[in-house]
Amino acid sequence: MRFDRRTLSAVLLAVCGAAIAMPVFAEEASTAPAPAIIPLPASLEMDGGCFHPGKVVHFAITGKLTDRRAIASLAHEVLRDAWHHPVTIASARERVDLRLVLAADAGANPESYTLRIARDGIVIRAATETGLFHGLQTLRQIAAPGSDAGAGIPALHISDQPRFRYRGLMLDSARHMQPLAAIKQQLDLMARYKFNTFHWHLTDDQGWRIEIKRYPKLASISSMRKETVIGNPDNGATARDGIPYGGYYTQAQAREIVAYARARHIDVIPEIDMPGHMVAALAAYPELACTPGPFDVYTTWGVSDDILCPSPQTFAFVEGVLDEVMAIFPSHYIHVGGDEAPTTRWIQSALAQDIIRREGLKDEHALQGWFLRRVEAFVRAHGRTIIGWDEILEGGASPTATVMSWRGMQGGIDAVRLGHDVVMSPTSHAYLDYCQSKARSEPPCIGNDLPLRKVYEFEPVPDGLTAEQSAHILGGQGNLWTEYLKTPQDVQYMLFPRSLALAEVLWSPKQARDWNGFLLRLPAQLAELDRLHVKYRPLGAQ
Repeated sequence: MRFDRRTLSAVLLAVCGAAIAMPVFAEEASTAPAPAIIPLPASLEMDGGCFHPGKVVHFAITGKLTDRRAIASLAHEVLRDAWHHPVTIASARERVDLRLVLAADAGANPESYTLRIARDGIVIRAATETGLFHGLQTLRQIAAPGSDAGAGIPALHISDQPRFRYRGLMLDSARHMQPLAAIKQQLDLMARYKFNTFHWHLTDDQGWRIEIKRYPKLASISSMRKETVIGNPDNGATARDGIPYGGYYTQAQAREIVAYARARHIDVIPEIDMPGHMVAALAAYPELACTPGPFDVYTTWGVSDDILCPSPQTFAFVEGVLDEVMAIFPSHYIHVGGDEAPTTRWIQSALAQDIIRREGLKDEHALQGWFLRRVEAFVRAHGRTIIGWDEILEGGASPTATVMSWRGMQGGIDAVRLGHDVVMSPTSHAYLDYCQSKARSEPPCIGNDLPLRKVYEFEPVPDGLTAEQSAHILGGQGNLWTEYLKTPQDVQYMLFPRSLALAEVLWSPKQARDWNGFLLRLPAQLAELDRLHVKYRPLGAQ
């Protein structure tokens, strides 16, 4: 079932107006139980009593903020939605319901904050605007939209900071695109649950989705496939739907997404996958291949043998593309893919074999390493760092490359032992395009089984690493590939509630995680997703 407010009230008792994670009789308890917050804060202590807002809710901001207007706007939204009272910035003589304090000594972690709710008011204190932002998102869950102003919210003290500094979700817009409004809604939801990285997969065999002015045929040719496979080709499907599919994001639209994410303290990492997964580009520029072509934008799923040839004109193309990509995306990381690049065409290519001999390379895998190190040198010359899927290790990745481990955890383990920074995103726990149960009623998916509980059991730091090696694990990421996800509603169904479990894995202290406690706190969040018209997968769906 889906959770509306009436369903929720039957499951949870509202004490001081906040949704809580366990039943309690208010007259028998001097202290209310903890609110149903996801992700669970690092430290939460309940105090006695409640805070009651005034008929006009006043807030004040103390400290020199770079973007005072953005923080004030969020505070206004949280307070207005909670009680539907008029909200205004306080004058010197007015009672302050909420005070936001930016202070250099408020915490060593740039994302940390403290939140104190007392009978006489609320104070959020942080060393950075990001910390204040996170504190307001937590307050949003305590003073949930539609809270009872008469009942108030419980007095408490939260001291919070993330366990990991990289907390990401990846969205594949290459197989199927999403409207800008849907991407913005996803960013809004990511911000609520304290994700800080949006990895945007923009190119693949089935479509090129970002405008590159230097190479206009990427928009006119590479963005369109003439039809799409029906069903799962891994199960023998060969039929096509005969319907052209395509589109791309203009540079202005991409900048709009970057700005929208930045306002929510989320970095956008673009991925331009290479040297494999480039058939769409080859359809427009066949001279970049090792064979003469022609090529069509891929109409099926899977991996093609056709990849970029390591020629001078290919590197001119890659550098031209990355020049424009880096001008759009200010992220520290540029994702260069590096996954699933078959060596077949390079084995057959005289040019590729000449490079292997000239450079003294062991084989074609080492040639890919040479290819990506050359790309990395270009990216680093522009002050950026490359990140790539764990296959980049096979060719000898540069020590400064960051590795995203998807084929299980071993790639990440190998990478940290070599001194690389790592983001863990294994298929076993973080591939959110996998089915959510084995029931036949599940919508089409890639074919594996990843239920909510297994996502919650994800542990990004495997046993057996030293403290120094463990420090190289930056965090984790959920990946959502969209072969079978044609609409924003399809995307939401696969993301939620599993991304809420991932949010807690990546933010909360390891020792505080508790599956049963998470389930008790989850209904309050599902009720909020209902209010926001998010099409999540209902708990217990068959």
